[in-house]
Amino acid sequence: MTSIDTTPKAAAPEAPRSGRWLALAVLNLAVLLVAVDATVLGLAVPYLSEDLRPSGTELLWIGDVYSFVIAGLLVSMGGLGDRIGRKRLLLVGAAAFGGLSLLAAYAHTPAMLIAARALMGVAGATLMPSTLALIRNLFHDARERSLAIGIWGAMASAGMAVGPIVGGFLLEHFWWGSVFLINLPVMALLILVGAKVLPESRNPCPGPWDMPSVALSLVGMIGVVYAVKEVAAHGLRTHALVAGLAGAGALVGFVRRQLVLPHPLLDMRLFRHRGFSGSVLADLLTILGLSGMIFFLSQFLQLVQGRSSLEAGLFELPAAIGAVGSGLVAGSLARRFSVRSIVAGGLAAVGVALAALVMLSPDTGYPVLGTALLVVGVGAGLSFTVTADVILSVVPKDDAGSASAVSETAYELGTALGIALLGSVVTGTYRGFPIPRGTPQEAASAAQESLGGAVETAGTLAPHTGATLLASAQDAFVDGLRIACGAGAAVLLAAAAAAWLLLRGQRLEEGLEH
Repeated sequence: MTSIDTTPKAAAPEAPRSGRWLALAVLNLAVLLVAVDATVLGLAVPYLSEDLRPSGTELLWIGDVYSFVIAGLLVSMGGLGDRIGRKRLLLVGAAAFGGLSLLAAYAHTPAMLIAARALMGVAGATLMPSTLALIRNLFHDARERSLAIGIWGAMASAGMAVGPIVGGFLLEHFWWGSVFLINLPVMALLILVGAKVLPESRNPCPGPWDMPSVALSLVGMIGVVYAVKEVAAHGLRTHALVAGLAGAGALVGFVRRQLVLPHPLLDMRLFRHRGFSGSVLADLLTILGLSGMIFFLSQFLQLVQGRSSLEAGLFELPAAIGAVGSGLVAGSLARRFSVRSIVAGGLAAVGVALAALVMLSPDTGYPVLGTALLVVGVGAGLSFTVTADVILSVVPKDDAGSASAVSETAYELGTALGIALLGSVVTGTYRGFPIPRGTPQEAASAAQESLGGAVETAGTLAPHTGATLLASAQDAFVDGLRIACGAGAAVLLAAAAAAWLLLRGQRLEEGLEH
């Protein structure tokens, strides 16, 4: 035991504790920004629609192209960071993200905004894998690393909650471009401080960055994610089928190529480790099951219950508070009990909370909804924090970037699949609502397209007809949301069972690495 205690003390001057935590604070700036950016644009859509007048297709691309590009490039950028240096990639990506945010803020055409968002996706793909990989290399003490990952996850959760609040405030006082300009001071601070306090880390023998693998990963992920979103929005059409098949074929080609390359972009042998593959699967299923509620909850709060965007953001705070609190203690709990009990227990708690929301109604008040969201936040915080710790613990430090990227890719893919599958449940249920007699066909079609369309249409009709139409639309939307919550609960409970089986015997590291 004495040798275990003395070895790290000799190495301590190389990585002072204060330096590690200051570096973590800088990394959390990037995490916070990416999380805020993921939620803030949705609030700005009505404002930029009025200003730029995009078509329906252009509006979809404004919202989706960022996530398409990120999903396609996460693994490639994680591998690039392992090769050229994670600090270098993070700082270059941060500078690009800030500059492109300025371009997006002052875009004067839909095409210009779409291009800026696509390029922001390229830069954004460098940020999250780099932050988690740097944490893996900053914190050699396993307990400290667990706490650092908990703080990292807490900042992501806080950003998701702060996004609607910050966005609501900015949009009430400034123009829509302000939601992009908030990125500039954060990126500037990250670059200035990060250049001094972040240590560089890379794989010492990485091999070349294989461009065919990059292309296959990009085509594969974009093809699959685009296909599932198109099927969710418009049903199975030829172009969606072609995109999905092309994407699946490219991903198969990517995997086969990684298995034969001497220096693969992603070491597929990582998936042979039950802890790694079980954690990635748990993350994917968790976000898939939650996507229906996350995606439609803000619409429920604003368009059904009539709350402002700022109120809706504040209403969702319990989920963030629960995730922040549980994330900070997740590592300690996993060591005291077991990895599988904390992950499976967290997922089961989320499943039970979603099952409770099957009783949702237009009049559901804050105590019921707030309690359910708090439980969702606690359960998700426990699960995501411990699985991130497992993913980083079981891979060599040299592969931390690509391993982190796999975790982030599972999140992106789970989001796309969840919105596609559970979103189609909500949409399918909603579109069947009865139209009051005397409603013009054009108005009926617009109302059945979306709940937002129903709200606008109701204002153009006679008071009684409009009120009846809106009430019918709101009831149908809530019915769809309840079904989606029930389906999400089933997915989460299945994920809990899978985690219990796959994470059997998995333990978090104790003490210092050697």
